[in-house]
Amino acid sequence: MYDGDSLTAAPAVSFDGGDLDCGSGLLLLIRRHIDPLSPGELLEIFSNESSVEEDLPAWCRLTGNELVRAEREGQRLRFLVCKGRVAARAAAASEPAPRIHAAAAASPVEMAVDAAHRAHRHAPITQPVADVIVPSSLPSPSPAAPLEALAVGGVGSWPRPRWLLRALHERMEGRLSEQDFEAAADDAARLAIAAQQRAGATIVTDGEQRRDNYASFVGARLDNCQLIPITDLLPYVDDPEQFANELRALDVPAAQVRHPAVFGPLGRSRPLAVQEFEFARAAAPGAAIKIALPGPYLLTRTMWMECISDRAYSRREDLAIDIVRVLREELHFLLAAGASIVQLDEPVLSEVVYGASGAGGRTFMCGALGARRPVDEELAFARDLLGAVVEGLPRERLALHVCRGNWTPDESVALAGDYRPLLPVLGGVAVGTLFLELCTPRAGELEVLAALPGDIRVGVGVINQKEQRVESIDEVLGRAERAIALFGPERVLLNPDCGFATFADNPIVTAELAEHKLAVIAQAAEILRARHHS
Repeated sequence: MYDGDSLTAAPAVSFDGGDLDCGSGLLLLIRRHIDPLSPGELLEIFSNESSVEEDLPAWCRLTGNELVRAEREGQRLRFLVCKGRVAARAAAASEPAPRIHAAAAASPVEMAVDAAHRAHRHAPITQPVADVIVPSSLPSPSPAAPLEALAVGGVGSWPRPRWLLRALHERMEGRLSEQDFEAAADDAARLAIAAQQRAGATIVTDGEQRRDNYASFVGARLDNCQLIPITDLLPYVDDPEQFANELRALDVPAAQVRHPAVFGPLGRSRPLAVQEFEFARAAAPGAAIKIALPGPYLLTRTMWMECISDRAYSRREDLAIDIVRVLREELHFLLAAGASIVQLDEPVLSEVVYGASGAGGRTFMCGALGARRPVDEELAFARDLLGAVVEGLPRERLALHVCRGNWTPDESVALAGDYRPLLPVLGGVAVGTLFLELCTPRAGELEVLAALPGDIRVGVGVINQKEQRVESIDEVLGRAERAIALFGPERVLLNPDCGFATFADNPIVTAELAEHKLAVIAQAAEILRARHHS
Protein backbone atom coordinates (compact mmCIF):
# COMPACT_ATOMS: atom_id res chain seq x y z
CA MET A 1 0.00 0.00 0.00
CA TYR A 2 1.35 3.41 -0.95
CA ASP A 3 0.93 6.55 1.10
CA GLY A 4 -0.84 9.56 -0.31
CA ASP A 5 2.38 11.52 -0.72
CA SER A 6 3.83 8.82 -2.97
CA LEU A 7 0.78 8.87 -5.20
CA THR A 8 0.50 12.61 -5.60
CA ALA A 9 4.07 13.93 -5.36
CA ALA A 10 5.60 15.39 -8.49
CA PRO A 11 8.26 13.14 -10.03
CA ALA A 12 11.85 14.34 -9.91
CA VAL A 13 12.32 13.33 -13.55
CA SER A 14 9.95 12.50 -16.39
CA PHE A 15 10.70 11.08 -19.84
CA ASP A 16 8.93 9.48 -22.78
CA GLY A 17 10.16 6.06 -23.95
CA GLY A 18 8.01 6.14 -27.09
CA ASP A 19 7.77 2.77 -28.84
CA LEU A 20 10.85 1.22 -27.17
CA ASP A 21 10.35 -2.03 -25.30
CA CYS A 22 12.49 -3.17 -22.37
CA GLY A 23 14.62 -5.36 -24.62
CA SER A 24 15.25 -2.65 -27.22
CA GLY A 25 16.76 0.16 -25.21
CA LEU A 26 14.08 1.36 -22.77
CA LEU A 27 15.93 -0.03 -19.76
CA LEU A 28 19.04 1.87 -20.83
CA LEU A 29 17.05 5.10 -20.70
CA ILE A 30 15.38 4.21 -17.41
CA ARG A 31 18.77 3.46 -15.87
CA ARG A 32 20.17 6.72 -17.22
CA HIS A 33 17.38 8.69 -15.52
CA ILE A 34 16.97 6.78 -12.26
CA ASP A 35 20.63 6.41 -11.28
CA PRO A 36 21.20 10.10 -10.37
CA LEU A 37 18.07 10.22 -8.19
CA SER A 38 18.25 9.97 -4.42
CA PRO A 39 16.51 7.04 -2.69
CA GLY A 40 12.79 7.72 -2.46
CA GLU A 41 12.62 10.09 -5.43
CA LEU A 42 10.15 9.34 -8.22
CA LEU A 43 10.70 8.71 -11.93
CA GLU A 44 7.78 9.14 -14.36
CA ILE A 45 7.88 7.04 -17.53
CA PHE A 46 5.56 7.29 -20.54
CA SER A 47 5.39 4.50 -23.11
CA ASN A 48 3.42 3.44 -26.18
CA GLU A 49 4.66 -0.18 -26.02
CA SER A 50 2.18 -2.62 -24.47
CA SER A 51 4.81 -5.20 -23.39
CA VAL A 52 6.26 -2.66 -20.94
CA GLU A 53 3.10 -3.08 -18.83
CA GLU A 54 4.30 -6.60 -17.94
CA ASP A 55 8.09 -6.20 -18.14
CA LEU A 56 8.54 -3.04 -16.08
CA PRO A 57 7.01 -4.45 -12.85
CA ALA A 58 9.31 -7.49 -13.17
CA TRP A 59 12.32 -5.18 -13.59
CA CYS A 60 11.27 -3.19 -10.51
CA ARG A 61 10.99 -6.34 -8.40
CA LEU A 62 14.39 -7.60 -9.50
CA THR A 63 16.21 -4.29 -9.01
CA GLY A 64 14.68 -3.34 -5.65
CA ASN A 65 12.84 -0.30 -7.00
CA GLU A 66 9.12 0.11 -6.36
CA LEU A 67 6.38 0.58 -8.92
CA VAL A 68 4.13 3.19 -7.33
CA ARG A 69 1.57 3.56 -10.09
CA ALA A 70 0.76 2.11 -13.52
CA GLU A 71 -2.08 3.46 -15.60
CA ARG A 72 -3.26 3.35 -19.19
CA GLU A 73 -5.06 5.91 -21.35
CA GLY A 74 -5.78 4.20 -24.66
CA GLN A 75 -2.41 3.16 -26.09
CA ARG A 76 -0.57 5.50 -23.73
CA LEU A 77 1.04 4.02 -20.60
CA ARG A 78 2.23 5.99 -17.58
CA PHE A 79 4.39 4.57 -14.80
CA LEU A 80 5.59 6.12 -11.58
CA VAL A 81 8.67 4.34 -10.18
CA CYS A 82 10.28 5.05 -6.81
CA LYS A 83 14.04 4.65 -6.58
CA GLY A 84 14.33 2.05 -3.86
CA ARG A 85 11.35 1.57 -1.58
CA VAL A 86 8.55 4.04 -1.05
CA ALA A 87 9.40 4.15 2.64
CA ALA A 88 12.65 5.90 1.72
CA ARG A 89 10.67 9.00 0.78
CA ALA A 90 10.56 9.91 4.46
CA ALA A 91 14.32 10.38 4.35
CA ALA A 92 14.31 12.34 1.10
CA ALA A 93 14.50 16.12 0.95
CA SER A 94 11.22 17.80 1.83
CA GLU A 95 11.20 19.85 -1.37
CA PRO A 96 10.81 17.72 -4.52
CA ALA A 97 13.40 18.16 -7.25
CA PRO A 98 12.23 20.22 -10.22
CA ARG A 99 10.39 18.26 -12.87
CA ILE A 100 12.63 17.62 -15.88
CA HIS A 101 11.27 16.53 -19.24
CA ALA A 102 13.84 14.50 -21.17
CA ALA A 103 12.44 15.65 -24.49
CA ALA A 104 13.58 19.18 -23.75
CA ALA A 105 17.25 18.19 -23.64
CA ALA A 106 17.98 14.65 -24.78
CA SER A 107 20.83 12.88 -23.07
CA PRO A 108 23.67 11.31 -25.07
CA VAL A 109 22.20 7.88 -24.36
CA GLU A 110 18.77 8.93 -25.59
CA MET A 111 20.24 10.36 -28.77
CA ALA A 112 22.34 7.25 -29.36
CA VAL A 113 19.43 4.87 -28.84
CA ASP A 114 17.21 7.01 -31.03
CA ALA A 115 19.84 7.10 -33.77
CA ALA A 116 20.28 3.35 -33.51
CA HIS A 117 16.57 2.78 -33.98
CA ARG A 118 16.44 5.11 -36.96
CA ALA A 119 19.54 3.70 -38.65
CA HIS A 120 19.03 0.12 -37.38
CA ARG A 121 22.70 -0.75 -37.75
CA HIS A 122 26.14 0.64 -38.12
CA ALA A 123 27.80 0.09 -41.47
CA PRO A 124 29.02 -3.52 -41.28
CA ILE A 125 32.71 -4.17 -40.71
CA THR A 126 33.97 -6.81 -43.09
CA GLN A 127 37.74 -6.93 -42.50
CA PRO A 128 39.15 -10.04 -40.78
CA VAL A 129 40.18 -9.61 -37.16
CA ALA A 130 43.78 -10.38 -38.06
CA ASP A 131 43.86 -7.42 -40.46
CA VAL A 132 43.07 -4.75 -37.87
CA ILE A 133 45.14 -1.69 -38.72
CA VAL A 134 46.88 0.16 -35.90
CA PRO A 135 47.68 3.81 -36.68
CA SER A 136 51.38 4.47 -37.10
CA SER A 137 51.04 7.43 -34.75
CA LEU A 138 50.65 5.18 -31.73
CA PRO A 139 53.66 5.36 -29.38
CA SER A 140 56.30 2.64 -29.18
CA PRO A 141 57.17 0.78 -25.96
CA SER A 142 59.55 2.49 -23.52
CA PRO A 143 61.93 0.75 -21.10
CA ALA A 144 60.41 -0.60 -17.89
CA ALA A 145 61.51 -2.23 -14.65
CA PRO A 146 62.08 -5.93 -15.43
CA LEU A 147 60.46 -8.86 -13.65
CA GLU A 148 63.00 -10.97 -11.78
CA ALA A 149 62.78 -14.75 -11.50
CA LEU A 150 60.49 -15.82 -8.64
CA ALA A 151 58.95 -12.35 -8.58
CA VAL A 152 55.96 -11.97 -6.25
CA GLY A 153 52.78 -10.03 -6.83
CA GLY A 154 49.00 -10.11 -6.76
CA VAL A 155 46.89 -10.93 -9.77
CA GLY A 156 45.35 -7.47 -9.78
CA SER A 157 42.55 -6.48 -7.41
CA TRP A 158 42.78 -5.53 -3.74
CA PRO A 159 39.90 -5.06 -1.24
CA ARG A 160 38.51 -1.51 -1.31
CA PRO A 161 37.79 0.53 1.83
CA ARG A 162 34.12 1.03 2.62
CA TRP A 163 34.34 4.76 2.02
CA LEU A 164 35.65 4.12 -1.50
CA LEU A 165 32.77 1.74 -2.25
CA ARG A 166 30.32 4.49 -1.30
CA ALA A 167 32.15 6.92 -3.55
CA LEU A 168 32.25 4.39 -6.39
CA HIS A 169 28.48 3.90 -6.34
CA GLU A 170 27.81 7.61 -6.04
CA ARG A 171 30.06 8.22 -9.04
CA MET A 172 28.40 5.51 -11.16
CA GLU A 173 25.01 6.95 -10.32
CA GLY A 174 26.03 10.50 -11.21
CA ARG A 175 25.90 11.87 -7.65
CA LEU A 176 29.65 12.44 -7.22
CA SER A 177 31.94 14.37 -9.54
CA GLU A 178 34.76 12.56 -11.29
CA GLN A 179 37.25 14.88 -9.60
CA ASP A 180 35.99 14.02 -6.12
CA PHE A 181 35.90 10.32 -6.92
CA GLU A 182 39.45 10.34 -8.27
CA ALA A 183 40.68 12.01 -5.08
CA ALA A 184 39.10 9.24 -3.00
CA ALA A 185 40.45 6.55 -5.35
CA ASP A 186 43.95 8.03 -5.13
CA ASP A 187 43.87 7.63 -1.35
CA ALA A 188 42.65 4.04 -1.64
CA ALA A 189 45.27 3.16 -4.26
CA ARG A 190 48.03 4.53 -1.99
CA LEU A 191 46.82 2.23 0.79
CA ALA A 192 46.68 -0.79 -1.53
CA ILE A 193 50.17 -0.15 -2.91
CA ALA A 194 51.62 0.40 0.56
CA ALA A 195 50.10 -2.88 1.76
CA GLN A 196 51.63 -4.80 -1.14
CA GLN A 197 55.04 -3.25 -0.52
CA ARG A 198 54.86 -4.02 3.21
CA ALA A 199 54.11 -7.62 2.28
CA GLY A 200 57.22 -7.77 0.11
CA ALA A 201 55.67 -7.83 -3.37
CA THR A 202 58.12 -7.19 -6.19
CA ILE A 203 55.33 -6.67 -8.74
CA VAL A 204 52.88 -3.93 -7.73
CA THR A 205 49.37 -3.07 -8.93
CA ASP A 206 47.12 -0.17 -7.95
CA GLY A 207 44.67 -2.75 -6.62
CA GLU A 208 42.10 -1.83 -9.31
CA GLN A 209 40.65 0.60 -6.78
CA ARG A 210 38.94 2.74 -9.43
CA ARG A 211 37.05 -0.18 -10.96
CA ASP A 212 33.63 -1.56 -10.11
CA ASN A 213 35.02 -4.91 -11.20
CA TYR A 214 37.94 -6.26 -13.17
CA ALA A 215 36.22 -6.16 -16.58
CA SER A 216 33.07 -4.07 -16.83
CA PHE A 217 34.82 -0.83 -15.79
CA VAL A 218 35.70 -0.25 -19.46
CA GLY A 219 32.00 0.27 -20.10
CA ALA A 220 32.23 3.61 -18.30
CA ARG A 221 35.28 4.71 -20.33
CA LEU A 222 34.67 3.57 -23.90
CA ASP A 223 32.69 5.74 -26.31
CA ASN A 224 29.12 4.54 -26.97
CA CYS A 225 29.12 2.14 -24.03
CA GLN A 226 27.13 2.36 -20.81
CA LEU A 227 27.41 0.48 -17.52
CA ILE A 228 24.09 -1.01 -16.39
CA PRO A 229 23.35 -3.34 -13.46
CA ILE A 230 23.35 -6.99 -14.47
CA THR A 231 19.71 -7.10 -13.35
CA ASP A 232 18.84 -4.99 -16.39
CA LEU A 233 19.87 -7.87 -18.64
CA LEU A 234 16.72 -9.80 -17.73
CA PRO A 235 14.97 -9.06 -21.06
CA TYR A 236 17.97 -10.34 -23.05
CA VAL A 237 18.44 -13.84 -21.59
CA ASP A 238 16.83 -17.03 -22.88
CA ASP A 239 15.28 -18.03 -19.54
CA PRO A 240 14.44 -14.93 -17.44
CA GLU A 241 13.07 -16.94 -14.51
CA GLN A 242 16.22 -19.08 -14.25
CA PHE A 243 18.39 -15.99 -14.63
CA ALA A 244 16.51 -14.21 -11.83
CA ASN A 245 17.03 -17.22 -9.55
CA GLU A 246 20.76 -17.22 -10.33
CA LEU A 247 21.00 -13.52 -9.54
CA ARG A 248 19.33 -14.06 -6.17
CA ALA A 249 21.98 -16.68 -5.36
CA LEU A 250 24.85 -14.22 -5.75
CA ASP A 251 26.94 -13.36 -2.70
CA VAL A 252 26.60 -9.68 -3.61
CA PRO A 253 23.34 -7.85 -4.49
CA ALA A 254 22.92 -8.29 -8.23
CA ALA A 255 21.98 -4.63 -8.72
CA GLN A 256 25.52 -3.73 -7.60
CA VAL A 257 27.16 -5.82 -10.36
CA ARG A 258 27.37 -3.66 -13.47
CA HIS A 259 27.57 -4.80 -17.08
CA PRO A 260 28.75 -2.89 -20.18
CA ALA A 261 26.07 -2.33 -22.83
CA VAL A 262 27.12 -1.22 -26.33
CA PHE A 263 24.72 1.11 -28.14
CA GLY A 264 26.99 2.51 -30.87
CA PRO A 265 30.38 2.04 -32.54
CA LEU A 266 33.05 1.67 -29.86
CA GLY A 267 35.81 4.23 -29.55
CA ARG A 268 38.63 5.07 -27.16
CA SER A 269 38.66 8.83 -26.78
CA ARG A 270 40.18 8.54 -23.30
CA PRO A 271 42.45 5.97 -21.65
CA LEU A 272 41.13 2.82 -20.04
CA ALA A 273 43.89 2.24 -17.49
CA VAL A 274 46.87 4.47 -18.33
CA GLN A 275 45.86 6.76 -15.48
CA GLU A 276 45.99 3.79 -13.09
CA PHE A 277 49.54 3.02 -14.17
CA GLU A 278 50.72 6.63 -13.92
CA PHE A 279 49.41 6.92 -10.37
CA ALA A 280 50.97 3.60 -9.32
CA ARG A 281 54.32 4.59 -10.82
CA ALA A 282 54.29 7.85 -8.85
CA ALA A 283 53.29 6.04 -5.65
CA ALA A 284 55.88 3.26 -6.07
CA PRO A 285 58.83 4.75 -7.99
CA GLY A 286 61.20 2.17 -9.40
CA ALA A 287 58.86 -0.77 -8.80
CA ALA A 288 57.78 -3.21 -11.51
CA ILE A 289 54.14 -2.29 -12.10
CA LYS A 290 51.49 -4.55 -13.61
CA ILE A 291 48.23 -3.38 -15.14
CA ALA A 292 45.41 -5.80 -15.93
CA LEU A 293 42.94 -5.33 -18.78
CA PRO A 294 39.95 -7.45 -19.74
CA GLY A 295 40.87 -9.58 -22.74
CA PRO A 296 39.25 -9.27 -26.17
CA TYR A 297 37.33 -12.53 -26.03
CA LEU A 298 35.97 -11.69 -22.57
CA LEU A 299 34.83 -8.26 -23.75
CA THR A 300 33.29 -9.64 -26.93
CA ARG A 301 31.29 -12.25 -25.03
CA THR A 302 30.31 -9.68 -22.42
CA MET A 303 29.29 -6.86 -24.75
CA TRP A 304 27.53 -8.81 -27.50
CA MET A 305 23.81 -8.71 -26.68
CA GLU A 306 21.10 -8.94 -29.29
CA CYS A 307 18.63 -6.06 -29.36
CA ILE A 308 21.39 -3.68 -28.17
CA SER A 309 24.79 -4.28 -29.74
CA ASP A 310 23.35 -5.65 -32.98
CA ARG A 311 22.05 -2.18 -33.77
CA ALA A 312 25.64 -0.97 -33.96
CA TYR A 313 27.29 -4.13 -35.35
CA SER A 314 26.00 -6.72 -37.79
CA ARG A 315 27.82 -9.60 -36.09
CA ARG A 316 29.75 -10.13 -32.89
CA GLU A 317 32.87 -10.58 -35.09
CA ASP A 318 32.42 -6.96 -36.19
CA LEU A 319 32.16 -5.85 -32.57
CA ALA A 320 35.31 -7.89 -31.82
CA ILE A 321 37.29 -5.93 -34.41
CA ASP A 322 36.61 -2.65 -32.63
CA ILE A 323 37.37 -4.26 -29.26
CA VAL A 324 40.72 -5.48 -30.62
CA ARG A 325 41.45 -1.99 -31.92
CA VAL A 326 40.78 -0.17 -28.64
CA LEU A 327 42.75 -2.74 -26.63
CA ARG A 328 45.72 -2.47 -28.99
CA GLU A 329 45.63 1.31 -28.62
CA GLU A 330 45.58 0.99 -24.82
CA LEU A 331 48.44 -1.53 -24.86
CA HIS A 332 50.60 0.83 -26.93
CA PHE A 333 50.07 3.68 -24.48
CA LEU A 334 50.61 1.51 -21.39
CA LEU A 335 53.86 0.07 -22.73
CA ALA A 336 55.00 3.50 -23.86
CA ALA A 337 54.32 4.85 -20.36
CA GLY A 338 56.59 2.17 -18.90
CA ALA A 339 54.31 -0.58 -17.59
CA SER A 340 56.48 -3.59 -16.78
CA ILE A 341 53.74 -6.03 -17.72
CA VAL A 342 50.19 -5.79 -19.03
CA GLN A 343 47.94 -8.73 -18.19
CA LEU A 344 44.93 -9.68 -20.32
CA ASP A 345 42.23 -11.35 -18.21
CA GLU A 346 40.39 -14.21 -19.96
CA PRO A 347 38.69 -16.32 -17.25
CA VAL A 348 35.78 -16.98 -19.57
CA LEU A 349 37.99 -19.45 -21.44
CA SER A 350 37.28 -21.82 -18.57
CA GLU A 351 33.57 -21.24 -19.05
CA VAL A 352 33.92 -22.25 -22.71
CA VAL A 353 35.26 -25.69 -21.87
CA TYR A 354 33.66 -26.35 -18.47
CA GLY A 355 30.66 -24.05 -18.19
CA ALA A 356 28.10 -26.47 -19.60
CA SER A 357 28.97 -29.39 -17.33
CA GLY A 358 30.72 -27.75 -14.37
CA ALA A 359 29.05 -27.90 -10.99
CA GLY A 360 28.85 -24.14 -10.85
CA GLY A 361 26.85 -23.57 -14.05
CA ARG A 362 26.86 -19.85 -14.77
CA THR A 363 29.86 -18.43 -12.93
CA PHE A 364 29.22 -14.68 -13.11
CA MET A 365 32.96 -14.19 -13.46
CA CYS A 366 32.23 -12.00 -16.45
CA GLY A 367 28.50 -12.00 -17.21
CA ALA A 368 29.26 -13.56 -20.61
CA LEU A 369 25.70 -14.20 -21.65
CA GLY A 370 26.03 -14.32 -25.42
CA ALA A 371 25.49 -17.57 -27.27
CA ARG A 372 28.66 -19.38 -28.20
CA ARG A 373 29.65 -21.86 -30.90
CA PRO A 374 31.13 -25.34 -30.39
CA VAL A 375 34.11 -25.44 -28.03
CA ASP A 376 36.84 -25.85 -30.67
CA GLU A 377 35.48 -23.02 -32.80
CA GLU A 378 35.09 -20.76 -29.79
CA LEU A 379 38.62 -21.37 -28.55
CA ALA A 380 40.00 -20.70 -32.03
CA PHE A 381 38.05 -17.43 -32.10
CA ALA A 382 39.46 -16.46 -28.69
CA ARG A 383 43.01 -17.33 -29.80
CA ASP A 384 42.63 -15.21 -32.94
CA LEU A 385 41.37 -12.23 -30.95
CA LEU A 386 44.21 -12.45 -28.45
CA GLY A 387 46.74 -12.85 -31.25
CA ALA A 388 45.42 -9.77 -33.02
CA VAL A 389 45.65 -7.68 -29.82
CA VAL A 390 49.28 -8.56 -29.00
CA GLU A 391 50.71 -8.91 -32.50
CA GLY A 392 54.07 -7.12 -32.90
CA LEU A 393 54.28 -6.02 -29.24
CA PRO A 394 57.05 -7.22 -26.87
CA ARG A 395 55.81 -10.54 -25.56
CA GLU A 396 58.00 -10.39 -22.45
CA ARG A 397 55.83 -7.51 -21.25
CA LEU A 398 52.50 -9.16 -22.02
CA ALA A 399 50.64 -11.71 -19.93
CA LEU A 400 47.44 -13.75 -19.88
CA HIS A 401 45.43 -14.65 -16.76
CA VAL A 402 43.00 -17.56 -16.59
CA CYS A 403 40.96 -18.77 -13.60
CA ARG A 404 37.59 -20.42 -13.01
CA GLY A 405 35.53 -17.66 -11.43
CA ASN A 406 36.17 -15.42 -8.42
CA TRP A 407 32.84 -13.91 -7.40
CA THR A 408 32.52 -15.95 -4.20
CA PRO A 409 34.81 -17.68 -1.69
CA ASP A 410 32.60 -20.78 -1.97
CA GLU A 411 34.71 -23.36 -3.81
CA SER A 412 31.71 -25.57 -4.49
CA VAL A 413 30.07 -23.19 -6.97
CA ALA A 414 33.09 -22.27 -9.12
CA LEU A 415 34.03 -24.16 -12.27
CA ALA A 416 36.44 -27.10 -12.15
CA GLY A 417 38.72 -28.72 -14.72
CA ASP A 418 42.39 -28.78 -15.70
CA TYR A 419 44.18 -26.72 -18.36
CA ARG A 420 44.51 -29.50 -20.94
CA PRO A 421 41.72 -28.21 -23.28
CA LEU A 422 43.19 -24.69 -23.10
CA LEU A 423 46.79 -25.57 -24.01
CA PRO A 424 46.38 -24.59 -27.71
CA VAL A 425 45.36 -21.09 -26.58
CA LEU A 426 47.82 -20.75 -23.70
CA GLY A 427 50.73 -21.89 -25.83
CA GLY A 428 49.57 -20.32 -29.08
CA VAL A 429 49.31 -16.64 -28.09
CA ALA A 430 52.40 -14.41 -28.22
CA VAL A 431 52.53 -13.50 -24.54
CA GLY A 432 55.56 -14.11 -22.36
CA THR A 433 53.79 -14.90 -19.08
CA LEU A 434 50.76 -16.85 -17.91
CA PHE A 435 49.27 -16.01 -14.49
CA LEU A 436 47.30 -19.13 -13.63
CA GLU A 437 45.00 -20.43 -10.93
CA LEU A 438 46.85 -23.56 -9.73
CA CYS A 439 46.53 -23.80 -5.95
CA THR A 440 42.89 -24.88 -5.78
CA PRO A 441 42.19 -28.57 -6.53
CA ARG A 442 39.63 -27.32 -9.08
CA ALA A 443 42.53 -26.36 -11.38
CA GLY A 444 43.75 -29.93 -11.83
CA GLU A 445 47.32 -31.09 -12.05
CA LEU A 446 50.22 -28.71 -12.59
CA GLU A 447 51.99 -31.29 -14.77
CA VAL A 448 49.46 -30.70 -17.57
CA LEU A 449 51.37 -27.46 -18.26
CA ALA A 450 54.61 -29.30 -19.09
CA ALA A 451 53.53 -29.10 -22.75
CA LEU A 452 53.79 -25.28 -22.80
CA PRO A 453 56.56 -23.74 -24.93
CA GLY A 454 59.82 -23.44 -23.00
CA ASP A 455 60.03 -19.64 -23.32
CA ILE A 456 56.80 -18.92 -21.44
CA ARG A 457 57.02 -17.88 -17.79
CA VAL A 458 54.33 -19.21 -15.48
CA GLY A 459 52.89 -17.16 -12.65
CA VAL A 460 51.95 -20.02 -10.36
CA GLY A 461 49.05 -19.68 -7.98
CA VAL A 462 50.59 -20.84 -4.68
CA ILE A 463 47.87 -19.60 -2.32
CA ASN A 464 44.10 -19.90 -2.62
CA GLN A 465 42.61 -16.45 -2.10
CA LYS A 466 39.24 -18.07 -1.36
CA GLU A 467 40.47 -19.73 1.85
CA GLN A 468 39.90 -17.61 4.93
CA ARG A 469 43.25 -18.44 6.50
CA VAL A 470 46.93 -17.69 5.99
CA GLU A 471 48.76 -20.60 4.37
CA SER A 472 51.96 -21.84 6.00
CA ILE A 473 55.41 -21.23 4.55
CA ASP A 474 55.79 -24.98 4.03
CA GLU A 475 52.58 -25.17 1.98
CA VAL A 476 53.71 -22.36 -0.29
CA LEU A 477 57.23 -23.75 -0.61
CA GLY A 478 55.91 -27.18 -1.53
CA ARG A 479 53.74 -25.80 -4.34
CA ALA A 480 56.49 -23.53 -5.62
CA GLU A 481 59.09 -26.31 -5.62
CA ARG A 482 56.82 -28.47 -7.77
CA ALA A 483 56.60 -25.65 -10.29
CA ILE A 484 60.36 -25.07 -10.21
CA ALA A 485 60.97 -28.78 -10.81
CA LEU A 486 58.69 -28.60 -13.85
CA PHE A 487 59.69 -25.26 -15.39
CA GLY A 488 62.99 -24.28 -13.78
CA PRO A 489 63.39 -21.27 -11.41
CA GLU A 490 63.89 -18.75 -14.22
CA ARG A 491 60.41 -19.40 -15.60
CA VAL A 492 58.48 -19.25 -12.31
CA LEU A 493 56.68 -16.26 -10.77
CA LEU A 494 54.59 -16.56 -7.60
CA ASN A 495 51.09 -15.20 -7.03
CA PRO A 496 47.65 -15.96 -5.56
CA ASP A 497 45.22 -17.93 -7.70
CA CYS A 498 43.23 -14.79 -8.52
CA GLY A 499 42.52 -11.28 -7.25
CA PHE A 500 41.52 -10.54 -3.68
CA ALA A 501 38.51 -8.43 -4.71
CA THR A 502 37.58 -9.12 -8.33
CA PHE A 503 34.20 -7.47 -7.76
CA ALA A 504 34.40 -4.27 -5.73
CA ASP A 505 31.33 -5.02 -3.62
CA ASN A 506 32.33 -8.62 -2.98
CA PRO A 507 35.92 -8.91 -1.73
CA ILE A 508 37.04 -12.50 -1.29
CA VAL A 509 39.06 -11.68 1.86
CA THR A 510 39.75 -8.61 4.01
CA ALA A 511 42.62 -6.27 3.16
CA GLU A 512 44.43 -7.44 6.32
CA LEU A 513 44.19 -11.11 5.33
CA ALA A 514 45.23 -10.30 1.75
CA GLU A 515 48.38 -8.62 3.04
CA HIS A 516 49.24 -11.59 5.25
CA LYS A 517 48.72 -14.04 2.38
CA LEU A 518 50.92 -12.02 0.05
CA ALA A 519 53.58 -11.75 2.76
CA VAL A 520 53.76 -15.54 3.04
CA ILE A 521 54.45 -15.78 -0.70
CA ALA A 522 57.18 -13.14 -0.41
CA GLN A 523 58.81 -14.95 2.51
CA ALA A 524 58.75 -18.23 0.57
CA ALA A 525 60.27 -16.49 -2.47
CA GLU A 526 63.24 -15.30 -0.41
CA ILE A 527 63.93 -18.87 0.68
CA LEU A 528 63.58 -20.15 -2.88
CA ARG A 529 65.96 -17.55 -4.30
CA ALA A 530 68.59 -18.58 -1.78
CA ARG A 531 68.09 -22.23 -2.67
CA HIS A 532 68.14 -21.89 -6.44
CA HIS A 533 70.42 -18.91 -7.10
CA SER A 534 73.26 -19.54 -4.65
